[in-house]
Amino acid sequence: MNMNDTCDVVIVGAAHMDLQLYPVGREVLDVASYPVKEMVWSVGGDSLNESTIITRLGHNVKLVSCIGDDMIGSMVVEHCEKNNIDTTYLKRDKNKVTGINVGLIGDDGERTFINNRSGSIWTFCPEDVEMDAVCGGQILSFASIFNNPLLDESLMIPLFERAKAQGMIICADIVGAKRGEKLEDIKKPLSYVDYFFPNYDEAKELVEKDDPDEIADVLLSLGVKNVIIKIGKKGCLVKNSRERFIVPGYPKSNCIDTTGAGDNFASGFICGLLEGKSLKECAEFANCTASIAVEAVGATDGVKSREQVDERYREYLKLISD
Repeated sequence: MNMNDTCDVVIVGAAHMDLQLYPVGREVLDVASYPVKEMVWSVGGDSLNESTIITRLGHNVKLVSCIGDDMIGSMVVEHCEKNNIDTTYLKRDKNKVTGINVGLIGDDGERTFINNRSGSIWTFCPEDVEMDAVCGGQILSFASIFNNPLLDESLMIPLFERAKAQGMIICADIVGAKRGEKLEDIKKPLSYVDYFFPNYDEAKELVEKDDPDEIADVLLSLGVKNVIIKIGKKGCLVKNSRERFIVPGYPKSNCIDTTGAGDNFASGFICGLLEGKSLKECAEFANCTASIAVEAVGATDGVKSREQVDERYREYLKLISD
């Protein structure tokens, strides 16, 4: 079977490796030696995280990214092969260095990342993306606006136009701007987006408003069809031109590491769309997927299988109905 012909989702964005250190306190720089409980190599990058989780949930994925032709890049490729991710459009560039994120994870699960400016996170550019990748899929996911600073509207607009011409649904997430980018810089690309998944802090910074409903209204006014604002343990706010509701989070999650929680949320939501779930069901399934992700160190170490998430979803529905 040719995966290129059976792709459900095309995912564009970062692919690299994470080195997670847990737990790390603020005093880490005040001592000569600092032992931690765990040091874990894990794949990272929004598009690689989404690709991994969506394939584990039972769908075919085409990864569009760029890495170096180096040892860390080989680790990324090996992971993709093990997880049946289509790497036809994963570019290996001998002139690039594969990105590395060092995650310093606190006792509360929150983390800070240190990454190499010479790495592919920063050097992945529009010329590395083949437009032919956007074909044969139901959904295009632009995994994180601003995460790769060079992937600006000069790429997003033609990419999104091609996806629309192919009849694809467009999903997008976002991270905090690395180069001082503003809402003005992505207004036109946002007008193509069908489902937008910012978390509250990212959306607040982008729109410069505090109220989640006002934030959503601004994004809807720019042409986004459905705004889904992740609000942590509270779940998510879902809003479009017809309806508005909050979907509660899974109430019993044991948070160890929030790395990749948003990517897991997007993965669960996208799977819901592929399976014809309602908007509310997509958000519920997304919350359940993310709730498992935060219970393990590493962005993709929590969710192992579809059966695991389905079991969590059944438990979740019982809990929120009580």
